[in-house]
Amino acid sequence: MAPGWSVISPESHLFQSFNGLQQLAETRRFKAWFLDQFGVLHDGKQPYPGAVVALEKLAECGTKMVIISNSSRRSSTTMEKLKSLGFDPSLFVGAITSGELTHRYLQRRDDAWFAALGRSCIHMTWSSRGAISLEGLGIRVVDDIEEAEFILAHGTEALGHPSGDSLPMTLEELEKILEQCAAKKIPMVVANPDFVTVEARDLRVMPGTLASKYEKLGGEVKWMGKPDKIIYQSAMSMVGVDASDSIAVGDSLHHDIKGANAAGIQSVFITGGIHATELGLGNFEETADMNSVKALASKYDAYPSYVLPSFTW
Repeated sequence: MAPGWSVISPESHLFQSFNGLQQLAETRRFKAWFLDQFGVLHDGKQPYPGAVVALEKLAECGTKMVIISNSSRRSSTTMEKLKSLGFDPSLFVGAITSGELTHRYLQRRDDAWFAALGRSCIHMTWSSRGAISLEGLGIRVVDDIEEAEFILAHGTEALGHPSGDSLPMTLEELEKILEQCAAKKIPMVVANPDFVTVEARDLRVMPGTLASKYEKLGGEVKWMGKPDKIIYQSAMSMVGVDASDSIAVGDSLHHDIKGANAAGIQSVFITGGIHATELGLGNFEETADMNSVKALASKYDAYPSYVLPSFTW
């Protein structure tokens, strides 16, 4: 554990419910806010009502903001996506994605685990969402499991082909490939640990679901991104703050809040994201029952410092 870091336990953790960010921002002056994007700022198609204004208000308070996202894509792509949705990229110090961390570790190979990984991989990627390039990584994509040294999971829609193209596949078809890989005992790197994400109010299956399946099959998985504290360490390093001056905002108890707990960072749980149905919420900005929130937090063993219905000022 890094110096100055502590694990937040449920016994010492109190829930505080606020109606909006303004009350929280004016009550606790955090220097850095680490923000999830899907389920907090936007739904993949459009910004949530009030999210653009809320960011502007936080910036006026002198807050340093960093996007930390379990996205398979590079940080630059994330910033371009935010700009296309109407967000001002200049409000952020930057972005750190699980995809960026994956690219960095595969490229540098200065970590012992990655150094021993090999260069031939089975690549699970996207199709309709756009395939992800492995250019510059010195990796050879193979479709023969006997030639593969590891699995790289960027998406849940397709299997990468040696030609650079991708073959669309169902989740069930990809899981059958995982069964064969598990029999060979090759490791997996998952570039997006999320199980699901919000997309236009629906939930879409993410690579974390494949990784969870692979672990159940007995496979070894290297999880990149939240809830591992590596992404929070990178964010704090980016803005030059420590845990006590930081707060993380997210809609996933298992990833955003559990990760913040592990990193010793206070957190805001946005109830209107992926857990909305579990909390019985049907409308945007509808306030969740606190007893339901506490029960759900206990279920996931993830305890937020604060609870908000949405990312609005």
